[in-house]
Amino acid sequence: MNIILINADEVRNDLVVLTDYRADHLVKILRAQPGQTLLLGIINGSTGSGTVLDIQRKHPRSVTLRVQLSHKIPVQPQIDLILALPRPIMLKRILRDATALGVGSFFIVNARRVEKSFWDSSLITMAEYQEHLITGLEQGVDTKLPNISFHKGFKPFVENNLEQIKSEYSQLIVAHPGKTTYQITPAESAQSRTLLAIGPEGGWIDYEISRFAEAGFRQYSFSKRILRVDTAVIAFMSAIMSAS
Repeated sequence: MNIILINADEVRNDLVVLTDYRADHLVKILRAQPGQTLLLGIINGSTGSGTVLDIQRKHPRSVTLRVQLSHKIPVQPQIDLILALPRPIMLKRILRDATALGVGSFFIVNARRVEKSFWDSSLITMAEYQEHLITGLEQGVDTKLPNISFHKGFKPFVENNLEQIKSEYSQLIVAHPGKTTYQITPAESAQSRTLLAIGPEGGWIDYEISRFAEAGFRQYSFSKRILRVDTAVIAFMSAIMSAS
């Protein structure tokens, strides 16, 4: 945890009292002391500092902080991610690690090689994914919570959702092993954004690749090697970020 994230409604009279895993981390890992100042941020809000006023080290453990915020507005990350739904345990890792790197929106979509049972995971049905997004923000020192949407129909997503948003991006890239038809280019400006599509473990099928191509996506690959989905997400995002 590299930043303490709090909800705006947790702050009362410029004070916040932490009693959950954040208090545990401050006491057990950071060994915080009264008077110590720590990096703090409001989820989807500004960053600032939290000064430790009081610590209760024994259960029920609590840490009281005085909150001081700047007026810094979170910058929208330059990458949005279309992701064919992976296994739930892998999705947790991807949401965490991609958020740490910086993703504005996740579009979780169906694909021919996605197992139907994945859609029944409580991670999706009970919206348990948010904690993994927050963990990513805590790691990457950000406050901007990514948007996340789920699309069980590939064709409706491409024909409706994708058509509405694709003009927002300067680069549309579909990751697929094999022939590369595109080279990642440096961002034209700080506002330039990239939409990256990464398929399931078995890859996109030809029909899916063709639909992305019709929408204006260019195919990109590091090599003919087939990567795990979580590895591919980090590798491709890193390549895009390094070119910016």
